[in-house]
Amino acid sequence: MSALRGRTALVTGGSRGIGRAISQRLGRDGARVAVHYGRDETAAKETVSAIEAAGGRAFAVRAELGVPGGAEALWAAFDEEADGLDILVNNAGINKAVDGTLKRVGEVTEEDFDRLFAVNTKAPFFLVQRGLTRLRDGGRIVNVSTGLTHGAAKPELIAYAMSKGAIDVFTSTLAKDLGGRGITVNAVAPGAVDTDMNAGWLRGEGNSGAREALGAISPLGRVADPTDIGDIVAFLASDDSRWVTGQWIDATGGALL
Repeated sequence: MSALRGRTALVTGGSRGIGRAISQRLGRDGARVAVHYGRDETAAKETVSAIEAAGGRAFAVRAELGVPGGAEALWAAFDEEADGLDILVNNAGINKAVDGTLKRVGEVTEEDFDRLFAVNTKAPFFLVQRGLTRLRDGGRIVNVSTGLTHGAAKPELIAYAMSKGAIDVFTSTLAKDLGGRGITVNAVAPGAVDTDMNAGWLRGEGNSGAREALGAISPLGRVADPTDIGDIVAFLASDDSRWVTGQWIDATGGALL
């Protein structure tokens, strides 16, 4: 529990799913973790409590992303608790339309499209822009992308995959821009992960066999657990990854092979 001792991390969408796994792992490695949430205060407090129960340090910060002023609101809340940042994990994201459904190209509305890009693409961009004065030299930025940006995406996830494709470009270009400060920037691209966001089609009624079918796509024969992704992010946040930057890390368990 010393790899990240003395460092401060911010994980957006850090209260649930992959974000919770990332927050807890960074906390176990010694970082003081800012657990960002948008609406679920209970989940954020549970994550903070879990980190503290394991001997770590954490605090919750609330801000709605994808709305005007969202980045400023998040940093204002962060500044009340911390002085400077070492690790920024842009994890918060959505994959559904405004009405909570998945849509093909002929069904996506302008409102759906704008919302997906506001949360998944615009918010990370301006969080980094506004956070550069807080991010210390030698810091780490990790963006959560998706395996869907390499190869044709599922038709009903076209707008989501496009929003994450922009994150891939953001990652490689930002790595060039910030390398002079010793800051590394990488993207982690999960495949199917067993989270609350995916519970409906992984474990929901009428979807029997979906989990097994998805697991069979990976040579490892299973669907990812959030901790599988959290551990990869922890590596990229550590000194062990100091010579890795601008990379898209396939975290699909070999599903793209």
